Amino acid sequence: MTGVTSPTKVLVVDDESDLEALIVQKFRRRIREGAIRFLFARDGLEALAVIAEHPDVDLVVSDINMPRMDGLTLLAKLQEADEKLSTVIVSAYGDMANIRTAMNRGAFDFLTKPIDFSDFETTVDRTVLHVRTLREARRRQSAAERAHASLSRYFSPNLAERLAADASALAGGHRRDVASLFTDIAGFTTLVESLDPALLAELLNGYLAEMTGLVFSHDGTVAKIVGDAIHVLFGAPGEQPDHATRAVSCALALDAAAEAFRARWAERGVVLGSTRIGVHAGPAIVGNFGGGRFFDYTAYGDTINITARLEAANKVLGTRLCVSAAVAERAEGFRGRPIGDLVLRGRTEALRTFEPLSEAAFADPGTARYGEAFEKLAAGDPGALPAFASLVGLNADDHLASFHLRRLLNGVSGTRIDLRTA
Repeated sequence: MTGVTSPTKVLVVDDESDLEALIVQKFRRRIREGAIRFLFARDGLEALAVIAEHPDVDLVVSDINMPRMDGLTLLAKLQEADEKLSTVIVSAYGDMANIRTAMNRGAFDFLTKPIDFSDFETTVDRTVLHVRTLREARRRQSAAERAHASLSRYFSPNLAERLAADASALAGGHRRDVASLFTDIAGFTTLVESLDPALLAELLNGYLAEMTGLVFSHDGTVAKIVGDAIHVLFGAPGEQPDHATRAVSCALALDAAAEAFRARWAERGVVLGSTRIGVHAGPAIVGNFGGGRFFDYTAYGDTINITARLEAANKVLGTRLCVSAAVAERAEGFRGRPIGDLVLRGRTEALRTFEPLSEAAFADPGTARYGEAFEKLAAGDPGALPAFASLVGLNADDHLASFHLRRLLNGVSGTRIDLRTA
């Protein structure tokens, strides 16, 4: 026991006046070295008062026959506590009925009188080792539960459980191939300024709960929430070979849920803007970043910047979802229609982009007609203008077709769309 950071604290409960002196004499070296400390009480009532004053007691060694409160009653009281103290019962060898009762009530071990101090020392050491093993297990379980509660804000339940058991996956920075997804509600800042605070809190809390729930159902990671905006990662911190497929599926689910959410609030007289979503895939640096007491699991790199700009591009394009070719090419069974080759702010190379569609929307005849019109646009065919005009005539709510029609009417052709000044 020598060398431990804190002394083993043992409470001896016995009404024999000479026992305290004998114990102090027997353990004088270990007491002097700070390896062990003894506390003493004359009966059960006094023992409870000592424990209240010293809640860090490691072990109780108690006689059975004592005035006011005997050892068996004390044992019962100790077993009622949330953290049950390990207790060693001391009694005469011939009093086996009481010893059996004590063991049945939860005593860890027993000693017989007259006390053999070598046996006493061995029993104390063995019991304290058992107690500290249990305490360490409880400490680790408590730490894991706290970690799980914290991680559950960002990760799906299954992933949070794994990370709580091994948080090393979050340590440092790692270069990973990820799919990144950004969402943002159009016109939300204006809504904040006009809405009653209590109603705003209800709306935003409900929205974020629904959106993050969908993210977790797709095993995504919520990297950041800023106001109404959400940044989601797939492929980090755990490997997900199908991260692009998950990202597209999640984006479609978020879009459908956000539109339904808007409709419900419209019935209450609150006009909520569309949720715009951008998705891109590629390498990024992911990990826990921060300093001091603040750390944030997030991602950095060009992939993340492009994702944010694809989300913003929806405003110009009239779309709600915009994903890069890197995502469309990797997503299994991708369904969608081409948007164009976007030149995003801060870049010179064009990025081919798509609008992902649900199975029902992709099966609509208008999708095939849009594809034909886009092919004419890409080929510089003059027939692109009437083709897009026809699409808009059939469906005035097709904002992407309207966008291309306006470009053509303004004398701009081709699929290259420069958004650097948009």
